[in-house]
Amino acid sequence: MISEVAPSTEDELFVLESCHSTWIFDTERLRFRRILKGLALDAHAATTAWRQYFGLELDPISESFVVLLNAEGTRLLRSWRHVEHCPQCGGNQTGELSLDDLRGATLA
Repeated sequence: MISEVAPSTEDELFVLESCHSTWIFDTERLRFRRILKGLALDAHAATTAWRQYFGLELDPISESFVVLLNAEGTRLLRSWRHVEHCPQCGGNQTGELSLDDLRGATLA
């Protein structure tokens, strides 16, 4: 059961870490992008384009989250937050990105 909707933040960016991606949500413009981790590419080459979303639901029990891609909620993406002793990846998260990499990716 999804029990929480992601709140807006003061800086309009909400960041979630999954095992293989950093998810950046622009809560003001209702758009998101992913930065793939663990690739031998620079951050811009490993970043998806901004995509519109219609909702973000978080489940703090399972650490799953759902990105609603249309207003009806019939198209969605589901992933899991990476946590310590992660059941999704066994704790083997791919490389982290620096704040400069994240800032650069949000400007593109």
